[in-house]
Amino acid sequence: MKNLEKYFDHTLLKPDATMDQIRKICMEAKKYSFYAVCINSCHVPFVCRELKGTGVKVASVVGFPLGACDSETKAFEAERAVYNGADEIDMVINIGALKDGNESLVEKDIQRVVEICGGQAVIKVIIETCLLTREEIIKACVLSEKAGAHFVKTSTGFSGEGAVASDVKLMKETVGNNLKVKASGGIRNLKAAMQMIEAGADRIGASASVAIMEELKQTTENK
Repeated sequence: MKNLEKYFDHTLLKPDATMDQIRKICMEAKKYSFYAVCINSCHVPFVCRELKGTGVKVASVVGFPLGACDSETKAFEAERAVYNGADEIDMVINIGALKDGNESLVEKDIQRVVEICGGQAVIKVIIETCLLTREEIIKACVLSEKAGAHFVKTSTGFSGEGAVASDVKLMKETVGNNLKVKASGGIRNLKAAMQMIEAGADRIGASASVAIMEELKQTTENK
């Protein structure tokens, strides 16, 4: 597939990630021309320096991985990440509030992050599909759109099952062209990546981005 590399947010969100590992994913992102590097907020200043002038974007997570902190905490974390140079914010919704049917809280939670970023960052809303019913996935997508987000995203990768093509398809059908969809969590090979794109994913979050690109290269060479 042409320009597959531009689908990838090359990701390292493990709590034990070292600076050498963060440096390595930046080098890989530059080598393969991935769309973005996605890291925890403490690494944003370093990653910005490493990627300066390369065209690779910097994405930071907020309220990660549980989404259970209050809205002002998420807003402050997002504000600091953008101040430090982040181009994109991947925030986790208040999952319990969604399951309680507290739509107002969920929408305001997202909206607060959107507002604090003031148009300076792309906002992706992680809805954690593996914890939601079909109806809750639809509701989360609708609330994300109402709150002014730019993407809905499947998963943190920290709550069991990650991205599932059927969920990506449902999310895309719900948001149409109004929002984009990011598939993340457990996407470890070319087949899985292509399934997500075919289901409607506009972006893919993966730690296996390099392996997927190398698999694509081998597949192309063997034809």
